[in-house]
Amino acid sequence: MAGGKGTRMSPLTDAISKHLLPIYDKPMIYYSLSTLMITEIKNVLIIGSKKDILSYKKLFGNGSSIGMNINYKIQAEPKGIPEAFIIGEKFIGNNNVCLILGDNFFYGNGLGNKLINLKNRNKGATLVAFEVQNPNEYGVIKFNKRKIVNILEKPKKFISNYAITGLYFYDNDAIEFSKNLKPSKRGELEITDLNKIYLNKKKLSYEILGRGYTWMDTGSPKNLLKATQFVNIIEERQGLKIACIEEIAYRNNWINKQDLSYISKVINNSNYKEYLKKIIKN
Repeated sequence: MAGGKGTRMSPLTDAISKHLLPIYDKPMIYYSLSTLMITEIKNVLIIGSKKDILSYKKLFGNGSSIGMNINYKIQAEPKGIPEAFIIGEKFIGNNNVCLILGDNFFYGNGLGNKLINLKNRNKGATLVAFEVQNPNEYGVIKFNKRKIVNILEKPKKFISNYAITGLYFYDNDAIEFSKNLKPSKRGELEITDLNKIYLNKKKLSYEILGRGYTWMDTGSPKNLLKATQFVNIIEERQGLKIACIEEIAYRNNWINKQDLSYISKVINNSNYKEYLKKIIKN
């Protein structure tokens, strides 16, 4: 989901989608796409505004160069996150679905295996939670003996420190549930309302990303800077790139060394190009 107006980041986003803003050396959307890739999701639908879709297509095309199938749909107006399931109904078909918000940043050793396990759950919905110091800024899970009893959006009173991230796993019922949602006072379909349907049906579970993992909502200037600094430190310290989609495709065996070599030749001279050449050599 790479739509919205990005008002929190104005004037940065007055002329460009926030999902195209850089987190260090790559566009923001690379990081959310790479999260889907390490989850071994090859079929992806990118949803965005009409003016931004062409830019996304220029970045990824149909995805075949990295062994994926990438489609695109326009969200005419920002009418809420659950609209993604209505817009993407034909694309989803009878399958389960994973939804990630394009401004969410995830990182951690073993993250791919953890997310693959969540993807393979067949029924209900699974939220991914992360402990934060400022839960009043997010949707928060209320627990009772390790069970979800409620979800509150930006609670004024302390409920818990566990924020709901922008990564969700749903069974196919999410489509019909979303169709039956009513817009909130701000005129949007709310993801919290969708999650509460699953909660009321006792089909909602969660997974906590604990120590060793990092999650950031990069939809604000401050968090965009923090993410950039984080990626810069990791990449310079280890010599490994975060969210290099060509490398992930290669490690997933979606493309071979010959494919990677061709990609490296058509990329403009840059550190990114040199990194791909290093992978090929090694």
